[in-house]
Amino acid sequence: NIIARGREDTNTNMRLKLPITCFILEIILIILFGVLVEYDKETDARKWHHSNHSEYDNDFYYRYPSFQDVHVMIFIGFGFLMTFLQRYGFSSVGFNFLIAALALQWATLMQGFFHGMHGGKIHVGVESMINADFCTGSVLISFGAVLGKTSPVQLLVMAVFEVTLFAVNEFILLSLLGTKDAGGSMTIHTFGAYFGLMVARVLYRPNLHKSKHKNSSVYHSDMFAMIGTLYLWMFWPSFNSAITAHGDDQHRTALNTYYSLAACTLSTYAMSALTAHDGKLDMVHIQNAALAGGVAAGTAGEMMLTPFGSMIVGFLAGIISVLGYKYLSPILESKLKIQDTCGVHNLHGMPGVMGAIVGAVTASLATKEIYGDGLIQIIFCLGFIMKLPIYGAPSDASCFEDSIYWEVIESVINWYPVLSIEMTVHKYNYGISCKKTEFFLFVWFLISF
Repeated sequence: NIIARGREDTNTNMRLKLPITCFILEIILIILFGVLVEYDKETDARKWHHSNHSEYDNDFYYRYPSFQDVHVMIFIGFGFLMTFLQRYGFSSVGFNFLIAALALQWATLMQGFFHGMHGGKIHVGVESMINADFCTGSVLISFGAVLGKTSPVQLLVMAVFEVTLFAVNEFILLSLLGTKDAGGSMTIHTFGAYFGLMVARVLYRPNLHKSKHKNSSVYHSDMFAMIGTLYLWMFWPSFNSAITAHGDDQHRTALNTYYSLAACTLSTYAMSALTAHDGKLDMVHIQNAALAGGVAAGTAGEMMLTPFGSMIVGFLAGIISVLGYKYLSPILESKLKIQDTCGVHNLHGMPGVMGAIVGAVTASLATKEIYGDGLIQIIFCLGFIMKLPIYGAPSDASCFEDSIYWEVIESVINWYPVLSIEMTVHKYNYGISCKKTEFFLFVWFLISF
């Protein structure tokens, strides 16, 4: 066992692999930005001040509040949503942070390249920041499918490839086919979900059962995951409306998403209790399916969907998502060999397709064309590249484990259940009051942090 452990430490050691990858990627990005990127007309001081207009006409004042909301969703919402694994909290938030920082830079270049160069330059401003965050969101959706089973170097490689293909997919859908997808049901959620599922299929681990005991949550990890859920839920109207046209379009998108999420939440709670044998709510459903209404309202959000229609969309999305978590996810793993850690197919895949159908039948047909054989072959190639034994991927027995890549101090929070039992025993033996017991447990909980 000691020999095997030593080999694993050598394989997963990031001392050279991660620094080399990060330095090379960032140096390349800095050079490309220096050569290709410049401020747009509303950011460049020389261009802005040569025009006759009010300072408050600048697009910054219209778009930046939405950008802030989207940015919070990317770094806090997605990051904490994935902290449900009991021993993978550092990696969930930390790797989310890492790949998001890379993806938004690379996305600026790729989206600028495909969506129009201006005199050989890519112009950047607040709207390009929002679009880069959208692309990053798609990468983080894919991250959820392979959560716990990949090294940070593998994730960086995946981000580089996915951002590039995202920009191609977005160009075909929005520019060539002329579809409307302000909230990204097709371009962000559907693409990110099925890209991640394809990578997860290629990276299939037949012996993943060795880490099964760590592929689960505990009380406090589910609470942290709910932080991510609530941030995503609150800011989703901003996400869907961030780049829609000013005026009634943006107003209508936010309102439609608002009511879709509300209806989705109630149907999620209802279905969670209905599908449980004892009628108890499942935190997996609440953390994820309650967000499906925002995904499903993405494409059609700016249309005259009406509050009534939005609520129907959200209501159905919650039902579909819960049923997916309950019945479809086990089938995907057992029959198709797709180990979807976060269930991105249920939160982003199926609701994304539903959103495309609600938005327009032609858009859904275009999505089918986008995910044709050519793109699937490229994704499979990426999966095989990521599977090479040079990236420090964890062994089957070490998946879903922070200590492989992080300095982890075993805190007393791991002793919390044992401590609770001991204090309860002492309560009866020595007459300690229930309130004192809870106080002592609370103190221990604080010390553990």
